[in-house]
Amino acid sequence: MIINGQKINDRYQIIRTIGEGGMANVYLAYDPILDRNVAVKILRGDLATDEKFVRRFQREAMNASSLTHPNIVEMYDVGEDNGNYFIVMEYVDGKTLKSLIKKRGKLTLPEVIDIMLQLTSAIACAHDSYIIHRDIKPQNVMILDDGRVKITDFGIAIASNATELTQTNSVMGSVHYLPPEQANGKGATIKSDIYSLGILMYELLVGRVPFKGENAVEIALKQLKEPIPSVCKEDDSIPQSIENIILKACAKNPKNRYDSVREMYADIKSALDEDRANERRLVYKYPEDDIEETKTLVDLPVPKTRKEKTELDMIEEREEEKENKKLNKVIVILSIVVALALVVIGTILFIVPMFAQTKDVKIPDVSGMTIEKAEAALKKAGLNVAIELDERASDEVEEGIVMGTSPKAKRTVKEKTEITLIVSIGLKKIKIEDYTDKNCDEVKGALTVKGLKPTCEFKKVEEEAGKTYDEALIVDQSIKEGEEVEQGTEIILYKPSLIVKYPDFTSGYTIDQIKEWCEKNSVVLTVKEVPTYDYPAGKIYWQSREKDSEVATKNAPLTIYVAKAPTVATRTH
Repeated sequence: MIINGQKINDRYQIIRTIGEGGMANVYLAYDPILDRNVAVKILRGDLATDEKFVRRFQREAMNASSLTHPNIVEMYDVGEDNGNYFIVMEYVDGKTLKSLIKKRGKLTLPEVIDIMLQLTSAIACAHDSYIIHRDIKPQNVMILDDGRVKITDFGIAIASNATELTQTNSVMGSVHYLPPEQANGKGATIKSDIYSLGILMYELLVGRVPFKGENAVEIALKQLKEPIPSVCKEDDSIPQSIENIILKACAKNPKNRYDSVREMYADIKSALDEDRANERRLVYKYPEDDIEETKTLVDLPVPKTRKEKTELDMIEEREEEKENKKLNKVIVILSIVVALALVVIGTILFIVPMFAQTKDVKIPDVSGMTIEKAEAALKKAGLNVAIELDERASDEVEEGIVMGTSPKAKRTVKEKTEITLIVSIGLKKIKIEDYTDKNCDEVKGALTVKGLKPTCEFKKVEEEAGKTYDEALIVDQSIKEGEEVEQGTEIILYKPSLIVKYPDFTSGYTIDQIKEWCEKNSVVLTVKEVPTYDYPAGKIYWQSREKDSEVATKNAPLTIYVAKAPTVATRTH
């Protein structure tokens, strides 16, 4: 079990959990060597014992680490620490595209075009490196506050394919974006990624996926048989050129799809051009029910820069082909069984409507239990458990113990309702040290690990003669040394921002020296030459700001008078 504060590979210090999945958990961690936060993905313990799966996990992670693109989450490191297989990657402080869709529903057309251009650009980069993602879905796309998107899970997408159909949660999340040829048991190709991108574009425009069902097989059958619904019928403001992109990307027959993601990118980029305003609905060139196997990644020509396959790689590929064949048979049999079962169930539901009613369930009281026992109790009662925990500080309940649920215990809800566990993070006292003259970012990372909420801010300090200041080092702190505070307490770490004072420019400064000073301190200078006999020509004899007064704001105005020899005409007698 990974706990907060634990170090992975004697380097990455775990801060908190930021995601849990069927195959791996993701943690926010601090890397003190490079002074940055990172995301650490750790393979779940039950999969870590499968040697073949681990080998593929590592190999694919190393392949993905070669991808460099602004819209792909960068991978930094991969390894193993005391049986924990991990991947270290760029930490993206944002939300998943799925959570954005759940919150807002459909997005605006300009937003969709912007997001899809970023995604297709990233996937094209991956395809150039002979890497097929195989699991494109909004859960694997992060979006930042500034609108940039980042695709994740490049390292394990191919490795996860072998076990995906045995993991209910993964299937229900991925099958909505599964291409027909993969639903039919065939291998993934670059056109498989194009299909998934089309489904994702549909979801962004409409606010929901095009195909739904009670289980994974039912949805997969719809992917095989049913045409994708019209987005123009959902929203008549969407131009036909946009719908044509989705129709072409989501064609059942791969021959009718784009030949490359770059082609799809170009089509999206020009979709709103004037010459496409009256575009007709796309008509497929090839029959949609004629789904043939297209070139797989193995069939593609290998670039000269790619390393030759090792004997181990070829053995693994042969093993994977055998597994895929077995899996194909299982899928076909399972499809027939499920289809028959659906007919029988449908008949029963028609005859006995009361069977269709969802059962009422009383939420059990799981307070005082460990997270594992509480999850088991809720699932046994027929309820679903939310992946994310509601972590709260408590001086009464031990850390890691469940304090309650949301909705509350003993309430009656419908079966399969999602329940969130409220878990204690304890209430440990933390003794504050003297952090002055230490690097603010490093102290901030260390205090975050301890459970505090530190921020780095600037504080004005008056420059002392002979003393130098480093803007990265702490000069003061909001909570003094020796005080004991609780987890979750906010503490401000102050970095120096020097108080700038106006010098006496009349004491021998030149115009160039004053201009240099003003430029450095963001002061707007005005120079006026004044004819006078009282001062020698070129002498600075007056300034609008008094000596030792502070520069209050950026772009503060300053006027200086420079003596100028009067002309004969202006001289008085």
